[in-house]
Amino acid sequence: MIAFKNFALRRGERLLLSEVDLTMHAGWRVGVVGRNGTGKSSLFAAVRGEVEADKGDLDLPNRLRLASIAQEMPSLPDPALDFVLGGDAVVAAVLKAEADALAAEDWEAVADVHLRMAEVGAYDAGARAGKLLHGLGFPAETHQRAVATFSGGWRVRLNLARALMTPSDMLLLDEPTNHLDLDAVLWLEQWLLKYPGTLLLISHDREFLDNVCTHTLHLHGGKAKLYTGDYTSFERQRSEQLRLQQITHEKTQAERAHLQKFIDRFKASAAKAKQAQSRVKRLAKMADTEAVRAEREVRIDFPAPVKLPHALLRINHGTCGYPAADGQVVILDAVGFGLEAGDRIGLLGPNGAGKSTLVKTLVGELPLLAGERYAHPDLRIGYFAQHTVESLVAGTSPIDHLRELSPNVAVQDFRNFLGKWSFPGDRAFESIDGFSGGERARLALALIAWLQPNVLLLDEPTNHLDLEMREALAEALSDFPGAIVLVSHDRHLIGLVSDTFWRVSDGVVIPFDGDLDEYAAWLRARGNSGELRTPPAQPAVAAAAPVPAKGRAKANPHKLQKAEARVAELEQALADIERALADPSTYADAARAATLGQQQASLRAALETAEGELLSLYDAA
Repeated sequence: MIAFKNFALRRGERLLLSEVDLTMHAGWRVGVVGRNGTGKSSLFAAVRGEVEADKGDLDLPNRLRLASIAQEMPSLPDPALDFVLGGDAVVAAVLKAEADALAAEDWEAVADVHLRMAEVGAYDAGARAGKLLHGLGFPAETHQRAVATFSGGWRVRLNLARALMTPSDMLLLDEPTNHLDLDAVLWLEQWLLKYPGTLLLISHDREFLDNVCTHTLHLHGGKAKLYTGDYTSFERQRSEQLRLQQITHEKTQAERAHLQKFIDRFKASAAKAKQAQSRVKRLAKMADTEAVRAEREVRIDFPAPVKLPHALLRINHGTCGYPAADGQVVILDAVGFGLEAGDRIGLLGPNGAGKSTLVKTLVGELPLLAGERYAHPDLRIGYFAQHTVESLVAGTSPIDHLRELSPNVAVQDFRNFLGKWSFPGDRAFESIDGFSGGERARLALALIAWLQPNVLLLDEPTNHLDLEMREALAEALSDFPGAIVLVSHDRHLIGLVSDTFWRVSDGVVIPFDGDLDEYAAWLRARGNSGELRTPPAQPAVAAAAPVPAKGRAKANPHKLQKAEARVAELEQALADIERALADPSTYADAARAATLGQQQASLRAALETAEGELLSLYDAA
């Protein structure tokens, strides 16, 4: 159990949180949400003991085993598997003792160590670490590669795998999906659903929060409020609370106005003086209620393209890859991919399979190794790459960046445009050095929008964006009349924006006939086999041969019927639970609401498993 008692926390002169009183119980999976800057990461630092409360107490159980993702980027000669094993310090020490005893040929010590290995579960530790690496996208041939040879994003994954390997009663995960592809996000969800300890999770991925969390902790305006249920349930409850708060405020203000009117009218009347004075006292005692301030909504838009031809861009018989000293590194072959006005294509597949390579080839940044790239003369591309945010010029302002693009445009036009992207007034002239990651990402998107492209090629545009900005981006992209190619691990965004999906895997680009739920079920059914590519080293680009898929057995008709009935049963049970959670009266009984929230999470997990089993039977039929 974790208990905050009149807890307050400052960072410098700024009061982040105050008067926090809440309790979280063992086994809860709590999504910590709120706008950037509301204190989510600082709260984690307090739980880890890195900062002290400025007021009040934070009570944690004695001997609590805590695990979290390290923030530093490791650059070590250790093999990836050993680095992950190091997350379990006891097991790592025992394995080292075994290696030392074997090297010294001290057989008595070897015997003692083997007894200790059995006690601490060291015999299967390598398999457990390998399973974590595999789930996060590392194929077997990379497990012995030195940590230092992996690129930055893959080292972040190694830190995550090490945290998951650490024996813990409480796990703190701060944006764990930022450097994962969709395949790894889906795997992590399943792992967390089986985690027996208490989970505190900071994420801006609403689908991830919905699928994992039993509770939601909302930080807003210096306060923290705990809600039962996933993120969607939290939104529903908060919306109802805000509605009731506004009704109460309006009722109170009307009563205040009525009392004040009586006082003003009769305060000078001797006959009514006593009644007037009584109303003055009543007015003074009335509890003030705060009006619901409309939470600032971020609204962005991509201006209509200057010209929008129908056939915009196409690759015919393309071979995509990189030139190398000893020839060519082929990533994708026989690519046939075209874009027409109005197309909205989501690219699926693991990191390293070639999604970014395809996007760079469409942009023209990478020339084709073979085949042809056709671009309409009026093609205008807006390209957001994973390095776009880092390419913003230090020490300059948003106005400076726009002036670089359009030297002859009036400053007021720049200011009007930037105001629409939430850089109002003097913010347009501030140095980006003081901007958060989310503000920089928003500026990078604004610079793309300024150019009025007719094709948007967006490669993981949400990594630094909070939930509100992601919602605004989804709405803006839905209204964009040009063509879109989107790579994202955010299922909410890619699901709202994309009409069709293409799978990039095993060296080919092929249409995927289904939605994201079907893709998730398809992945589970094949156990990710055939989907993993070698993570690129730093700085070289590497590719590996695909892992062959396992064969399938012929489906048993009885099993198929039973699996279909099981899925239908779980779907009905989940629908009943969600109807109950949609009813505001449910939350009058906190214990019942908590139970329903837990049942909802359990049913979702069971349904996903059942759907995966059913899909595998369909594939075998």
